[in-house]
Amino acid sequence: MAVATLDAVGLKCPQPVLRIAAKARELSAGDILEVLGDCPTFEQDVRNWADRMNKVILSVKNEGADRRKIQIQF
Repeated sequence: MAVATLDAVGLKCPQPVLRIAAKARELSAGDILEVLGDCPTFEQDVRNWADRMNKVILSVKNEGADRRKIQIQF
């Protein structure tokens, strides 16, 4: 199991999800992707993507004023 990170700070919808989808090609079952973002719809967009792709959201943490870190298990 590997842990990868993706910095999507400053990117607006739909860019964070597009970057997650691109990064997903590099990950294997059981891997974890930590994504940092600050778009107002970031959390909901990632949740919607994870639901469609059958991925598990492990955690959502506030990382400052408007930033969140979301852990996705593949």
